Amino acid sequence: MNLKDKIRTIQDFPLPGIRYRDITTLLQDPQAYRELLDSLCEPLREEKIDLVIGPEARGFVIGAPMAYMLGAGFVPVRRPGKLPAEVYRYEYALGHGRDTLEIHQDAVVAGQRVVIVDDLLATGSTAQAVCRLMEKLGADIVALCFAIELTHLGGRANLEPYRILSTIKY
Repeated sequence: MNLKDKIRTIQDFPLPGIRYRDITTLLQDPQAYRELLDSLCEPLREEKIDLVIGPEARGFVIGAPMAYMLGAGFVPVRRPGKLPAEVYRYEYALGHGRDTLEIHQDAVVAGQRVVIVDDLLATGSTAQAVCRLMEKLGADIVALCFAIELTHLGGRANLEPYRILSTIKY
């Protein structure tokens, strides 16, 4: 199956000139969804992953099932005000604004092996923010996994020296 065929492109969203790669159409197809998850999990099967880390919100729909498939726990990284316990916060720049992510201070134990999962790698700013939170908690980052990678935006280079896994490339 060609998973690219399952991705809808929406012109001029969220801003003029941007071609938004909409993964929701892939998620609606059970076979495509399974193939995507299998493709991301396969290289990690022998890695002994403790936790899968998923940033809000599409990182949840890929990260949580990956955690199940890898026999790992799942940790959500949320926007401000969504987590009830003490948090660490990281503010960062996006291509079209600023954002902030938070994680519970006790979500990761130093030395735990983690995989960070999101739907899209563009410039890498969100993944960098999650990496900074993981570093603060003392996690061992095994890999960063993405359903889609927009290669022309250089996100992979911005995430060196981390191992990057992506399934669909534009």
